[in-house]
Amino acid sequence: MSLGYAEKLSYIEDVGQVGMTEHFDPPPVLQEKIERLAMLVQKSKHLVVFTGAGISTSCGIPDFRGPKGIWTLQREGKALPEASLPFHRAMPSMTHMALVELERAGILKFVISQNVDGLHLRSGIPREKLAELHGNSFLETCPSCGVEYLRDFEVETIGLKETSRRCSDKKCGARLKDTVLDWEDALPSKEMNLAEKHCRIADVVLCLGTSLQITPACNLPLKSLRGGGKIVIVNLQKTPKDKKANLLIHGLVDKVISGVMDFLNLQIPPFVRIDFFQIILTQALSSDKKNVNWNLRVASVHGQKAPLPFIKSIEISFLENQGYKSAILQKEPFQLKRFQETASSLIRMPYCKSSDTQQFKNHAVGRMQLLREMPC
Repeated sequence: MSLGYAEKLSYIEDVGQVGMTEHFDPPPVLQEKIERLAMLVQKSKHLVVFTGAGISTSCGIPDFRGPKGIWTLQREGKALPEASLPFHRAMPSMTHMALVELERAGILKFVISQNVDGLHLRSGIPREKLAELHGNSFLETCPSCGVEYLRDFEVETIGLKETSRRCSDKKCGARLKDTVLDWEDALPSKEMNLAEKHCRIADVVLCLGTSLQITPACNLPLKSLRGGGKIVIVNLQKTPKDKKANLLIHGLVDKVISGVMDFLNLQIPPFVRIDFFQIILTQALSSDKKNVNWNLRVASVHGQKAPLPFIKSIEISFLENQGYKSAILQKEPFQLKRFQETASSLIRMPYCKSSDTQQFKNHAVGRMQLLREMPC
C-alpha cells in the first residue's frame, strides 16, 4: 500500500495481528488446490472476488501485516519498507488483469476491494462492478451532485476531506472531497450495500491476499454461507476466517490465479496505460501592438494546477526560419513564453494521448517531444 497513505492515517494503538508467519503449500498440494479452485470458478454462477493488499505487493506496493509490512515494521520500531516505485506509477498485477478477463468472459460478477491503490479501476474493472470499501487514492467525488473524478495523481488528502479542486459541472461547482477513509470513518453505504448484496447471492466468494481482520469488511464473505455459497481463501498467512473456508490455499496470489487461468484456457490480457494531457497555446498583442506575446503550456486534463506525474521532461524546438532557441522544460509548470514580431492566428492544440515519445509539428511549435517516466 502507499507509504504516503499509511503516514496520513490517524494513529491508533491496536491495528490487529501483524508479522504472522507465511505458509507455502508444497508444489503438488498447491497444484491440486489450483485445479479445485479452477473447477469452482468454472462452475460458478455468481463469482465474487474480495481483495486485500496481498494482490498488489507484486506491483511494488508494500502490504501492512506481512513480515515486512508497514504496520509490522512500525510495531518493531524499524524503518518503513521502501516502495520500489512511486505510488502513481504502480501498474496492475497479473491477478488484476486476470480478473478483468474473468469479468469480460462473464464469469466474475463483482469485485470487493479493501485497497486504496485504484488498480482495479485502472485495470479495467467496470465501476458498477466494483466496491472500493476504503476508498481510492486517485478518486475525488462531488458531495453535491455525486460525480466522481478519477485522477492520474494521488489526491493529497484522506479522511473524506475537501481538496483544492471543484466540480467541473457549471451548474454545481462544489468543492470536491477525497474518498479514502481514515480509521474513524464509516464505510460508505453505497459501496457497502452493493458488496453485501453480491455476497448474499454469491455461490463462490474468492478472497485474495487479505488477512480478513478489518471489520466490518472481513465479515462480508461470510454472508454467502447462508445461501449455500462457498468461500475460498488464497493468502500466505492464516486468517480468522480460515475455518469457514471450503478451500484454503497458501500460495502467491499471482501464481495461483495464473494457474487457474491456464486451467480455464483463458488469456491474461496485457495492461496498457494511457494518460492524457492538454497543450494550451495563448496569444495576445503587446501594448504597442508591434509584437505578439505567446505562452505555451502543457497541463493536466484535470486542471492547469493539477500535477503531471507521468511526464519527466519536455523538449521544444522550432522551425529554422523562426529564429527561436529550443528549450527543455524539466519541472512543473511546463510552460514556455516567447514573442513574435508579427501577429499570427491563434493555434489550437487538441487533447493528446501521452506515450513514451510523441512528436507534434506546427508552424509555431516545430517539435515537441514528451519523455515519460517508464514503469519498473
